Amino acid sequence: MFGGSRALLTCVLLSNYLQKALSPRSFVSSRKTSPLPPAPVQPVVEPIVKLPQHVTCLPMSTDVTDKLSKMEISPLYTSEKRGNDEKGEGTSECPFKTPLQAMRHWGKEPFPTIYVDNKAEGETYSIISQAQMKKLTKVFQRELNKAGDKAKKEKEEAEKRAQNLEESKNVKITEDPSLPAATQAKINKLEELRGSRVKVFGWVHRMRRQGKNLLFLVLRDGTGFLQAIMNNDLCKTYEALLLSTESSVALYGTINTVPEGKSAPGGHELHVDYWELVGHSPAGGVDNLLNVESNPDVMYQNRHMWIRGENMSKVLKVRHATVKAFRDHFYDRDYVEVTPPTMVQCQVEGGSTLFKLDYFGSEAYLTQSSQLYLETCIPAVGNVYCIAQSYRAESSHTRRHLSEFTHIEAELPFITFDQLLEALEDLVCDTAQRIMDSKHAQLVLDMNPGFKVPQRPFKRMSYRDALDYCKKHDIKKEDGTNFEFGDDIPEAPERKMTDMIGEPILLCRFPKAMKSFYMQPDPADPIVTESVDLLLPNVGEIVGGSMRIFDEQELMAGFKREGISPENYYWYIDQRKYGTTPHGGYGLGLERYLMWILQSANVRETCLYPRTADRCKP
Repeated sequence: MFGGSRALLTCVLLSNYLQKALSPRSFVSSRKTSPLPPAPVQPVVEPIVKLPQHVTCLPMSTDVTDKLSKMEISPLYTSEKRGNDEKGEGTSECPFKTPLQAMRHWGKEPFPTIYVDNKAEGETYSIISQAQMKKLTKVFQRELNKAGDKAKKEKEEAEKRAQNLEESKNVKITEDPSLPAATQAKINKLEELRGSRVKVFGWVHRMRRQGKNLLFLVLRDGTGFLQAIMNNDLCKTYEALLLSTESSVALYGTINTVPEGKSAPGGHELHVDYWELVGHSPAGGVDNLLNVESNPDVMYQNRHMWIRGENMSKVLKVRHATVKAFRDHFYDRDYVEVTPPTMVQCQVEGGSTLFKLDYFGSEAYLTQSSQLYLETCIPAVGNVYCIAQSYRAESSHTRRHLSEFTHIEAELPFITFDQLLEALEDLVCDTAQRIMDSKHAQLVLDMNPGFKVPQRPFKRMSYRDALDYCKKHDIKKEDGTNFEFGDDIPEAPERKMTDMIGEPILLCRFPKAMKSFYMQPDPADPIVTESVDLLLPNVGEIVGGSMRIFDEQELMAGFKREGISPENYYWYIDQRKYGTTPHGGYGLGLERYLMWILQSANVRETCLYPRTADRCKP
């Protein structure tokens, strides 16, 4: 009995002490701050707990008394001028902006002393007025009450959801055996099955509940989108209540034309009579990871989910149609497709942009271009092309650069430079026309409504003409000076010139010193080469090409000029020994071509998983 009374007495004394300690007079900061005015004298507060008359008050131990006497509760500081409610800590050095935020930080009454800006000169802070404190305390209490009401409501809703989920486990659905057997079909084939019962697999792209007895879904399966309607027990099962976007399902039902005045993808909708969950998705679906407001880094980090969106799906389908159009173009013009290696031991476009690798103890590289290997195929098959990956280890962060890209390259024997230019015009225009004649044309127009196939012939402009154009139209280098012969025209001024001209440009005859070792000098002007870049509005360069040196001695001089050892090029040199011939070729970047077709802002938007100087995942 005595021990219990002693414990009670200790608690009572501690309560009384803390009540006094929590008064504003006791809130003394241990930090060095500007002089503060004395706190107002507080009235004596009666103890919260009174002892029964028969209980004798025992003295508190010296150890406990010492510890309590050393307790300090720091005040909170606010400043409209220097404070920050998001990053503030409530100290004099790092104050909150508003007293209300200081209250939120403390969390409950009673509050410590709160200091605000002092209007008097020479003093930084003063204690908040009693009137302001009283007013803000009421605001804080209202917030607290609202938070409590919200938490209560959320708790009730959670309990209701849990109850509904538990009850839904008793709802079972089965396929009606009296209905006709369902025909499995892809979404893009459903028009011909209107009025029939079908089975469609896909992913829930969007969903909307209307009360307890109606659920609208938009399903996608890669070939298109389908609106579906589920009602009654179909949307009351346990699986239906947990259904979320990106879940994979099998829907059974009848395809009906939408009522007049209504719209839906394909002009029809599926009235579901039975369904099955194939794969569940977390609540919220893709929105758990990203949305349209996510920054680019988040989008690229979650590219595997981003490609499920409608726009990226269109890009991938147009890319597919574009690759097919290129292949059809080459096939109809009797080119032969080959598959050159991508691990090589020779450079094509300069050693500084090579990705090096250890090839079983020997140094090798990821290819910059398949051109040299295509040249070896000319005597075997004639016109030749490939669609392969190329790699450039350049730390470029422009809108049109990738470290890995799809390279469409071709080589043609027995041609002149003018014929090479005509072949480029034919390639770009014919391929674009094939895309616009395909079933994917509408996807292009959805993303670039103003796209039109360009007219031939393209504008011819020499490198010297481009320098003159830049001077005339005040297009200068970064240092404000004019471009001179031998200067490379970077992307920004090149694009500015192209956009000002507003049509495709075949920019020809670049200085020999600017170009690769294999480019044929112009017989009429040997300091320039028979080389060409195709420039398109909104993008700039999408094709680079040239006539190739076909004389062995000139080729060896090119190696020497570029400081390249010819040792690893013996097989390339042999092409000049065994029946050499004038020939030329080009390389087209597929992603840049798609930038032009789709009017994309960045080349990264036109490939599956972009590889850049700062990203190699996912």
